[in-house]
Amino acid sequence: MSDFLAQLLESLLGTFSSPEKRVFVGFLLSAWLIAVVWLVWRQGQSLKDALRQLFSRKLWWSRTARADYKLLLANRLVLLLIAPRLLSQLAIATFVFQSMHQVGLPDSGPDWPPALIAFLFTLWIFLLDDCSRYLLHRWMHTWPVLWPFHRVHHSATRLTPLTIFRTHPVEGVLFILRTALVQGLSIGLFVFFFGDRVDLLTVLGANLFLFAFNALGANLRHSEIPLRYPRGLERWLMSPAQHQLHHSIAPEHHHCNFGVVLSVWDRLGGSLQHTTAGQSIRYGVPDQRGEAEHGLVGLYWQPCRRVFDLVVRRIGVARWRRRHRDYPADYGMEP
Repeated sequence: MSDFLAQLLESLLGTFSSPEKRVFVGFLLSAWLIAVVWLVWRQGQSLKDALRQLFSRKLWWSRTARADYKLLLANRLVLLLIAPRLLSQLAIATFVFQSMHQVGLPDSGPDWPPALIAFLFTLWIFLLDDCSRYLLHRWMHTWPVLWPFHRVHHSATRLTPLTIFRTHPVEGVLFILRTALVQGLSIGLFVFFFGDRVDLLTVLGANLFLFAFNALGANLRHSEIPLRYPRGLERWLMSPAQHQLHHSIAPEHHHCNFGVVLSVWDRLGGSLQHTTAGQSIRYGVPDQRGEAEHGLVGLYWQPCRRVFDLVVRRIGVARWRRRHRDYPADYGMEP
């Protein structure tokens, strides 16, 4: 038991002390510095008012924020138990490496300099990771069986950097498997073709490109600081204000801006929306249900109940159709 608690404490501390994590304390500080400059320079606030807005007790100790903190702790407990039983990136990399040998592909790539190989490997992982996060995020919104779980994240009515931890364990498992698949596939491919010349360009242990993204204010995505980019830049990079638009309760914003770093994927998928100056956003989901949206039991249980009801209803409709095949669909006889 003491070992498990030590692992839990180490995991929680690592969340804020590791540069590989989004909420590394250095990234939080850089985001707050950018926010202060934005509020003072662009919004015309005094330094005192800017700091008061950033560290407001009404924001950081709101009911929705307290739910974020509960989920951070509860999900760490759950995932510490589940993670060792999930498919690992090493298993995937080994499978990819051996499979490519079995199909008879040549196992020696171009004789490129190690620096070029490291750059390409770093860029490849960054692009594949960002694209796969876009796809899974979009599926979480569009697949009826996945939306109830992702709805937990969107039930936040106030945004802070720790809202990133407001997820259902099912969503957490899906994103862990996505990461393992991306990294395992990338490692397997590059090691097969380039052997021990494969390396990753990092800053303090984090992917070079992700480090830059996180250091330049990524934590403002989950904040109420409407930091916009010029329209031309928002076609390529997802601004914090664009992600805040994604969290809007307004129906016209329900299926936009799924990307994380790059907005290219949304542009290709037809889901890109630009921000406007002075946009006013209310956060949450349309059918908000009070305590059920912010209590730990409700956040864990409600998605499971919704999916169960959906599956039962779909099974019921399918059975009805099989038993009443002679009724035309437009008679309105279906349940």
